[in-house]
Amino acid sequence: MSLDQMFDVTGKSVIVTGAAYGLGRAYAEIMAERGAKVTLIDNNAQALAATVAAIGPQATGVLLDVTDRAALAAAFDQAAARQGGVDVVFANAGVDAGPGFLTPDGARNPDGQIDALDDAHWDKVIAINLTSVYDTMKLAARHMKAQGRGGSIIATSSIAAFYVDGIVGTPYMPAKAGVSHLVKQLAMELGRFNIRVNAICPGPFITNIAGGRMANVEDRQAFVRWSCLRRVAETDEIKPLALYLASNASSYVTGSQMVIDGGLILRPAPELD
Repeated sequence: MSLDQMFDVTGKSVIVTGAAYGLGRAYAEIMAERGAKVTLIDNNAQALAATVAAIGPQATGVLLDVTDRAALAAAFDQAAARQGGVDVVFANAGVDAGPGFLTPDGARNPDGQIDALDDAHWDKVIAINLTSVYDTMKLAARHMKAQGRGGSIIATSSIAAFYVDGIVGTPYMPAKAGVSHLVKQLAMELGRFNIRVNAICPGPFITNIAGGRMANVEDRQAFVRWSCLRRVAETDEIKPLALYLASNASSYVTGSQMVIDGGLILRPAPELD
């Protein structure tokens, strides 16, 4: 098999949640660029319409809230009927968890401490960042098993699954750890059906999450300081990894946690500068 054939996703049916902007948009773009048919799911009508228009005729937008299980299931059924099944699913939808108990300069933040957390906020973050991923992966498995031709399920986790961080909102950390553990559990279960399940674990990317604060130079300085590459990433930089996991190039890869963080997880000491 040639390299082009390994990375070929022409004609594959792809579903991406949280696809209107950020990493989800990048996933949808690279899939469509490489010949796949893509259903983009998001709850932001304006951003979704703009992304679908930019991608072109291979993209179909579906407006829904990923916490609405019935609507999500219907979207999967419709995408399968429209696109000839379900081959690749990116369980990507997620939200920021707000400020942590520390500010970027190390000061205590009273609003982010555990005894001050709003229970409704916790419930929302877990519902979107973990439960909706479970629902998305469950629907993907159901369709892929019924088709009998295998498939690739890719969840967006985070480097937050591997360590704790005081400046990131507390609910985000266990939600992403849960996603990473779920990926490993389902990889073990679904391998016999030739369904591969992997996680992309990004570090800081310039997206709209957290109100787009990563686009602000001052707001991202803490992450720049901790990165081995001394910068945060653009969303286009995640596309090759997404294509790898969606294509036959990763045919023997499952249960993996693919870290893409510029070395931030290593937290180089400031004195090494």
